[in-house]
Formats: sequence, structure tokens, C-alpha cells
Amino acid sequence: MMGFFISTIKKNIMNTKKPPKKPSFSHFFLYWLKLGFISFGGPAGQISMMHQELVEKRRWISEHRFLHALNYTMILPGPEAQQLATYIGWLMFGVSGGLVAGILFILPSLFILSALTWVYLTYGDVSAISGILYGIKPAVTAIVLFAAYRIGSKALSNIILKVLAVLAFIAIYQFGVSFPYIVLATVTIGYLGAKLSPNTFKGTAHQGDKDSSAPALIDDDTPIPDHAKFKWSRLMVFAVIGISMGLLVMGLLDNKVLHTMGEFFTKAALVTFGGAYAVLPYIYQGGVDQYQWLSAHQMMDGLALGETTPGPLIMVVAFVGFVGATAKEIFGPDQMLLAGFVGASVATFFTFLPSFLFIFLGGPGIEATRGNLKFSAPLSAVTAAVVGVIVNLAVFFALATLYHNQQIDWISLAITIAAFIALFRFKISIMGVIAVSSLIGLGLTIFDLWIH
Repeated sequence: MMGFFISTIKKNIMNTKKPPKKPSFSHFFLYWLKLGFISFGGPAGQISMMHQELVEKRRWISEHRFLHALNYTMILPGPEAQQLATYIGWLMFGVSGGLVAGILFILPSLFILSALTWVYLTYGDVSAISGILYGIKPAVTAIVLFAAYRIGSKALSNIILKVLAVLAFIAIYQFGVSFPYIVLATVTIGYLGAKLSPNTFKGTAHQGDKDSSAPALIDDDTPIPDHAKFKWSRLMVFAVIGISMGLLVMGLLDNKVLHTMGEFFTKAALVTFGGAYAVLPYIYQGGVDQYQWLSAHQMMDGLALGETTPGPLIMVVAFVGFVGATAKEIFGPDQMLLAGFVGASVATFFTFLPSFLFIFLGGPGIEATRGNLKFSAPLSAVTAAVVGVIVNLAVFFALATLYHNQQIDWISLAITIAAFIALFRFKISIMGVIAVSSLIGLGLTIFDLWIH
């Protein structure tokens, strides 16, 4: 009997030293479908979920390969968590894997957010919904502040990077400099700084230590699969197909509002360095000021709804597209729901099409240069600038939420402070903070109705 237990233990130990069996495509599909419904918490939470599941639990990819992919997505415009999912799916199953992982990461959010937006537009004046949003909005301000702190505490490792963050904040807040120009300037500074002072602009990349006792399916020394090897012919084919898809869909949009949305969200997709928090001012400028698709008040409500749904926060573009299409009545006053969903779909398609292209076009080159992280200095500079831009966004939210008629809303201020303490001190999840804040807002509304 003792020999049986010893042999069983030895067998289990030996099994841990073997890479796991490659999952079937259906198993792979179901995992990403599940993640699409539970990917709350913004990019940090989503990346953490993928790391825990794919690196630690399932061992589909090693720590080093996971971080190498993450480093690449961090320097790309667009949502890094969705691009990371696409990269890992592409590495495992080629283009079909990348499409499944990337699309399922956002598809549930599109339908859920569209449904919530329709409810919001239909019943937005109902006291219960207004009360819930009243509680969520100051919590969103705290979440953005906490995002600035979380990124800044890791990225601003020296005085030069801190100065860059301050300068970026001044540029966008005081002078209204567009974020793409800030990115271009900081990339140039990082590139020059890498030559003049390499230690100042030390890369943010990490080198994972290989755990020989638990090899992954795609391990540190696993050869690059054939579909991930760089070929000029393959690059040209992907470029032609991707650009043709964008032009084809754009050509089919004979409605002027939808065509304008396609152009605008394509531009937004190409300047979303630093994630959704950093690009929201650009979307605000276009959606609210330039095209009048929605009001500033609705933009805040949209971000609050985006925080409560799974998927990347940049999915707030679906809210903007939905509200804009209904406000402009693109299909007439009797087809508002259809108009809204088409607007949301157009915004989502053109926002995420470049993300897939960046992975399918750039992934082979990144795999071929694994270990060579010469882009880390410009990345560090951009990350520093992103901190300043996020602080600007927090100021924008605070002014929109905490001040009414030149007076401080003390209740909203208290919710903001409590939400920040919950995130910072007690490590409460974003969804937990959102849930409690919404209940507070609902309770205050019910109490106000009761006393009146």
C-alpha cells in the first residue's frame, strides 16, 4: 500500500514536469467566451485574470512569453488587454485563435452595453436609474484617480519621468494639446534619452524566471510555431485583407452620421496609447464638442455604464455610437433601437479592427526579436505621459461630478473619498466599489423621495 502511494506521488511529480496537453479548439473557445462575460475590473483586472488562468492554472503560456506579449501590447494604440488576448490566441491557434480570443473578449460587452444604453435612454429620467448613476459617477472619479496612482507608482521611478508626467498634464489641461502630439513628443524624448541616459529610461519589461518544475504548453524555449514566423508575403496579405475590410465596410455606410463615426473611431483607435482612460478626452472632444452626438452629462453616464459591464473600458465607444445614432435618428424616429445598435456596432468595429491588424502584422516580428527590448525607453516615456493625462481626466470628472451651480456636492465628494479609500487601503475590487456606490445612490434617492 505504501509503495502504491509513493508511486502515485512520483507519477504526479513527473506530470507537473510535463507541459499540459494542448486544449481542443472548442475548449479554447469556451474559455474566451467565459472570460468575455466576467472580464470586469479594467485592463489591470483583465490582465490579472488572464495571468492567473493561463500562466498559473492552465499553463498554456509561460510567464516570460506572457510578459513579452504584454510588453508589445503596451506600446500599441488600443486596449492592451484585448490585444493581449488576441496575441495569446494567435500564438496558440493562429489567425483563427486570435480572432476567437479577441472577438469573444468584446462581443458580450457590445450586447450588454447596448441593452443597458437602450434602458438608459428609455428610462434615464426614472428616479431609480438616476439615483444609481448619482452614486456611480463619484466612484468613477475615484477609480480614475486610483488608476493614475497605480500606474504612476510603478512607472515614475525617477525625477525625469515625474517631470514628464507633470509636463503632459500641463500640456493637455492648460494648453489643450492633443494626446497624439504628447505621445509623439515623449517617444522622441525616450528614444534620445535611451542614448544619453539609459538608466533614466529603463524599460518596463520583465524577464520571467523559468520554472522547470511546471513547464507551459508555450514555454520559454518552445520554438516559434510556423504560423507565427515572420514572412513578408504573409504580412502583405494580412495588410491588404485588413485594410480592404475597413474600406469595404466604410463604403457600405451610406448614412453620413455612420460614415463620420467610422472615420472618427478609426482615428480614435490609432491614438489610444495608454488605454481607455488616456483616450477618453479625445472621444469627449469629438463626440460632445465636435459632432454633438451626446452631451457631457451623457458621456459621464456612459463611462459609469462602461465600468459596470465586462470587457475593455474603451467599449464606452459603443455607448457613444448608440446614443449618437439615436440622437441623429439615422433610420427615422420609428427605428431608434436598430439605429442605436448599428451605431454601437460601427463604433466597435472601427475601434477594434486596427487592434487585430497590429497583432497579426506585428506579432511575428515581436516573436522573432524576443529578448531584444530596445523599445523599452520610449515606452517608459509614454507611460509617464499617460500618468499626467489620466490625472487630467480625473480632474475633468471631478469638476463634472463634484460641482453643481458653483457649489460643492458634499455627498458626491464623500462618496469619491470613500471609494478611493476602499480601493487604496482595503483593496476592494472595482466591481465591489461600483456596486456599493450604486446602492448608496439608490438609497439616497429613495430617502429623498420618501421625505418629500
